Amino acid sequence: MKQRISFLLAFALGLVTPIAVWQTVSAQTNGNPHGNLVIDCGSCHTSEGWRPLAAKPSFRHDTTGFPLKDAHAQAACLSCHRSLVFSNVGTACADCHRDAHRGDLGFRCEDCHDQQSWTNQRAMRERHNRTRLPLVGVHANVDCDSCHRSLQGSRYALTPTTCGSCHVQTYLNAKNPDHAGRRFSTRCEDCHTLAGWRPATGVDHDTTAFPLRGAHAGVSCAQCHVGGRFAGTPKDCFSCHQSRYTATTNPNHVAANFPKTCQDCHTSTAWRPAASIDHSRTRFPLTGSHQGVDCARCHVGGRFTGTSTECVSCHQANYNGTTNPNHVSANFPRTCQDCHTTSAWKPAASIDHSKTRFPLTGAHQAANCARCHTNGRYAGTPTDCVSCHQSNYNGTTNPNHASAGFPRTCQDCHSTSAWKPAASIDHSKTRFPLTGAHQGANCARCHTNGRYAGTPTDCLSCHQSNYNGASNPNHVSANFPKTCQDCHSTSAWKPAANIDHSKTRFPLTGAHQGVNCARCHTNGQYAGTPTDCVSCHRSNYNGATNPNHQAGGFSTTCQSCHTTNAWKPASFDHNTTRFALTGAHRNTDCARCHTNGRYAGTPTTCVSCHQSKYDSASPNHRASGFPTSCQDCHSTSTWSGATFDHDGRFFPIYSGNHRSVWGSSCATCHTNPSNYAVFACINCHEHSKSSTDNDHKNVRGYSYDSASCYRCHPRGRE
Repeated sequence: MKQRISFLLAFALGLVTPIAVWQTVSAQTNGNPHGNLVIDCGSCHTSEGWRPLAAKPSFRHDTTGFPLKDAHAQAACLSCHRSLVFSNVGTACADCHRDAHRGDLGFRCEDCHDQQSWTNQRAMRERHNRTRLPLVGVHANVDCDSCHRSLQGSRYALTPTTCGSCHVQTYLNAKNPDHAGRRFSTRCEDCHTLAGWRPATGVDHDTTAFPLRGAHAGVSCAQCHVGGRFAGTPKDCFSCHQSRYTATTNPNHVAANFPKTCQDCHTSTAWRPAASIDHSRTRFPLTGSHQGVDCARCHVGGRFTGTSTECVSCHQANYNGTTNPNHVSANFPRTCQDCHTTSAWKPAASIDHSKTRFPLTGAHQAANCARCHTNGRYAGTPTDCVSCHQSNYNGTTNPNHASAGFPRTCQDCHSTSAWKPAASIDHSKTRFPLTGAHQGANCARCHTNGRYAGTPTDCLSCHQSNYNGASNPNHVSANFPKTCQDCHSTSAWKPAANIDHSKTRFPLTGAHQGVNCARCHTNGQYAGTPTDCVSCHRSNYNGATNPNHQAGGFSTTCQSCHTTNAWKPASFDHNTTRFALTGAHRNTDCARCHTNGRYAGTPTTCVSCHQSKYDSASPNHRASGFPTSCQDCHSTSTWSGATFDHDGRFFPIYSGNHRSVWGSSCATCHTNPSNYAVFACINCHEHSKSSTDNDHKNVRGYSYDSASCYRCHPRGRE
């Protein structure tokens, strides 16, 4: 209060202005309509009245942090300050300017707009250049709505960027050429640029199947695309250059039947001069002296197609005129290239014998041609050694080849390096390779009397004396086979290798492997030794008492119960007999069936063991006439719980008319419990004899008793 009074006193004395007084008082009384704005009211208002404002307010807006520039400088205060509380206004563009793009382009209006003009093209282009479609060429001056048309609320984000999306009508209207009719691609950019729709730049032929090179690059499109046809234009040269092909006379392409693949000789630079044909791409590449020969020398009469590629077709005269050696008389082959090269006809290159059937190796390389090709004969010269070396063969005495019957395949012992010394024969290539001690044996030991041809390869032919002299065991008396290799090896005759019994009719297994040979091969007998067990184990068979094999009539096929591991313990597979053990039989003691140690001829019928059960059974099996084939009702699992096939063997009670009518008691029909052979029919059927008699008038053999009923009605049917 004191402060307000002192301020009013200052006003009365003229020390402060009325506005300052009001401002101060209003601020102290919270009556300022502009909120906490503390400035001199005279900055905007005049003493003449609160309104209108001063023509040129002295308030500096740039002190607020938001300087007014360009269009903002001309805006009325209330266009932004819709409330007199000036501090309650935002500084972002979106605070005053509604976003016509609905957030599609972000919320920074200043990216496209500025304070100079709302439609600032420069700012918009800069922003557009950061999108997927920078504005270049004629696009830079296009009005926004020409692309962003038919978009509600100035939404730009969904505008397509393909040329066809804006220029489809231009595509459809284009007639020179007809884009739609010829099915041009809708990728406008393939032919047009952003500099302008017309004139269109030529399609980039490098992106097609026919890049334009050389003279083709300057050819008018219509020269190849005749009649405005673009799709399916052929790519072969002849389709455009047929007239040139036909008119060419030097040489005449048609008469010479030149191929129509123009590119073989011509290039895209120009039709004339034609590039020289690349003979390396033909069947006859030009090499050596052929490279400088005039075409007409080979292509006689202007003939190019079908020109022979054989040397003799051009060089027949050379072949006929050659006398050193005389090719014709020597019957030289006409494959000139075998001896000559393309460098020159003379001198002829030495024939490469490695390409013939007889390559030259060793001493043959230095031999004079005439040594083999006698009398100037080349064709048909034999390739076997003896044809040249017969005299060497006949004259050899150490050993004498002819008398020893040596083969005439000289290469078996000799090499091309020299006839002497002869290389040692490679016995591995003969029918008898040398192994073990045979490798050090002297040749004469086997090849007696210098005989080589027909030398036998069986062991006994050399080792008969070893066979005859062997006494441990005696091979002769034991009738040992004469195939020595069965027991002996080439390493040495003694000690003999153990015979491999696995290769005989009796492989050794189990305890047999450690048995001495003489145990089975008695008296040194090996040939014909029996292979059945009892031949060695008769004493075991005869001495067996538990059970007694002889008394029990056991089979002498010992392997049925015994194995080669040991004679005891033995096991017997009853399933291999006529009576396989099943159910309770499996655990039954052998003596229960094989009484008195009898095994051979033991009966296999059930009643032979189960007679007592049959006799004491209830119902009385014997009195009822039950069959003794126990298995009809009983199983091997247990004697009790028997089942009886009444329907199959006797009278149907589980099917037909009697099904479920007799109850569950046998006594319904079998009135005598001690004799099931007795049964009654008339107890359940007709009780009156007179009524039954009337039903059976004129029926032969009728009698009013159950046996008669069963005799006529064995299956229970009328």
